[in-house]
Amino acid sequence: MPTTRRAFLAMAVGVVAGCAGCSAGEVEPAALRFATGPTGGPYEVLGDRLATELRRRGLTVRVVKTAASIENLAMLADGRADLGLSLADSADEAVRVRRAPVSALARMYMNYVHLVVRKDSGILRIEDLAGRAVSIGAQGSGTAFTAERVLAKAPLKEPARTFRLGLDESLGTLAAGGVDAFFWSGGVPTPALARARRSIRLLPLDTLVPELRRAYGPLYESAIVPAEEYELPGPLPTIGTPSYLVCATSMPLEVAFSVTETMFASRDRLEAPDAPGGRLDRRYAIGTGAVPLHEGAARYYRSVYG
Repeated sequence: MPTTRRAFLAMAVGVVAGCAGCSAGEVEPAALRFATGPTGGPYEVLGDRLATELRRRGLTVRVVKTAASIENLAMLADGRADLGLSLADSADEAVRVRRAPVSALARMYMNYVHLVVRKDSGILRIEDLAGRAVSIGAQGSGTAFTAERVLAKAPLKEPARTFRLGLDESLGTLAAGGVDAFFWSGGVPTPALARARRSIRLLPLDTLVPELRRAYGPLYESAIVPAEEYELPGPLPTIGTPSYLVCATSMPLEVAFSVTETMFASRDRLEAPDAPGGRLDRRYAIGTGAVPLHEGAARYYRSVYG
């Protein structure tokens, strides 16, 4: 990156003069705080990859591990983070309902809602979860946000008993009989689920897509989990919702431009983990619904397409 451009970016992010170990007259850019996800999850993997590429372009980036979407959005809204990853429905609610000062840089890839039961379970459809113990995802996660909406629209004769457990804990608790089912929203295949594929089954969820779209708009899509990914008996229809790269609306225009430009310049190394068809695409990226594109990102897309 040219020296003048790097200096401009450092100024845009903020600088700390007289830092320890700096020679006289030097400045060190303040770190972009990037809220990603839990250890071992797809947001952590993708966030770490993007952070590496941003550092190569001269930006200082500090990755912050979180519970994912809901926590990330809260951190952006109250100034504890500058960049983050979020499921589309979580980001939409934050912007439309809570008026959070959050903007989008890109729609990145599709997530698939997994509703997981033991292979030897007699649970065959979501209606069978009435009154049963279900993990909806970790506290502060987008999975839990989506799962609550799915369960609210499901035709259950009585509510499920819900628990908030992360993916690994959900898998262990399911195997031990502590829950009857759990939700996970992520790419396909999700490695932890692929490893457990001989002991689990996924339930179809596609019948709920029209209800979710009527209630919340086109954030939810019909999606198909390919049979070969988890050794399923056939393709499994489910609910899909995208992931966004989001930022604080106050992010300087030049920084937002540079982050977006870097993401696409490095997409061969950055391809969204565990998401078939998840290779970054500029035309797909601009569709962020009610979450407005940051002007710096919009300027990047205009520079490419005019």
